[in-house]
Amino acid sequence: MSIWYDSRFRRLLLQGVIIILLVVILAFFGRNLILNFQRLGLVFGFGFLFDPDRPAGFAISDSPISYSPGDGYGRAVLVGLVNTLRVAILGTFGALFLGIVIGLARISNNWLVKQLSGLYVEVFRNTPLLLQLFFWYFAVFLQLPRIDNPFKIGNLIFLANSGIYLQLNSGAPFTSGLHLTSEFATLLLGLITYTAAFIGETVRGGIESIARGQWEAAKALGLKPNLVMALIIFPQALRVMIPPLTNDCLNLVKNSSLAIAIGYSDIYAVSSTIANQTGNAVEMLVVVMCTYLFLNLLISAAMNWLNSRI
Repeated sequence: MSIWYDSRFRRLLLQGVIIILLVVILAFFGRNLILNFQRLGLVFGFGFLFDPDRPAGFAISDSPISYSPGDGYGRAVLVGLVNTLRVAILGTFGALFLGIVIGLARISNNWLVKQLSGLYVEVFRNTPLLLQLFFWYFAVFLQLPRIDNPFKIGNLIFLANSGIYLQLNSGAPFTSGLHLTSEFATLLLGLITYTAAFIGETVRGGIESIARGQWEAAKALGLKPNLVMALIIFPQALRVMIPPLTNDCLNLVKNSSLAIAIGYSDIYAVSSTIANQTGNAVEMLVVVMCTYLFLNLLISAAMNWLNSRI
């Protein structure tokens, strides 16, 4: 039998052709980039990021690690990367938790809960995320009282226009505990509430895909509704939910780049500032692309592993 009739050979041949085409395309654009740099008298490289004689010269208001304008550009990029990771990790877990709650509320037998969750989904899913960030920042956080007269929630949480203060111990107010700046809190809250609307619909669709007979069989055994959901329905629905949940998590990480609109110094905002100062726009674009590519591949790998286990 001819080798051309072997499906495995045809698949390998097609994959090989695609790889060759990708290499040729990348080589073509890479050669054009090098020629254009040479024509302009520029040199492509990332050495400026690690040059101790070239300080960044700009401040970063929300820095979870030590940083000063006298530090190099590489340190500034590291601060932006840490800020992006903070938002991506906390935002992903927060959106998953809220999204599951919204999804369960969408199938609730309580009419009011069901309608309110449906209204939440329609409002947050059908308005632009950038507009929502502006609302949380300008209409909510910046309208809070000044730091000298904050809005208090018990003796643990203080809300001011400079951010959220969590008093974790018995120290003096605003001198100990956790401080979330207005920019960070806005971005985190906006990403969580926006992405949770999509996750909620994913959860609802996954649960409703389970045959009604599963519910009836579990109830016939005398299981309470909450146990039916936790032990029977939700585990089976995960097989349907995980692939679209992966897309929702990836979109959250990519949407975090809108931080620049509200002044939060994530990797994209820091890289944009460095590109404007140094003129190394292509190098910083590569840094940003590689950062988001790495984060998204990491999330995809984790979700694929979970999908295979489910």
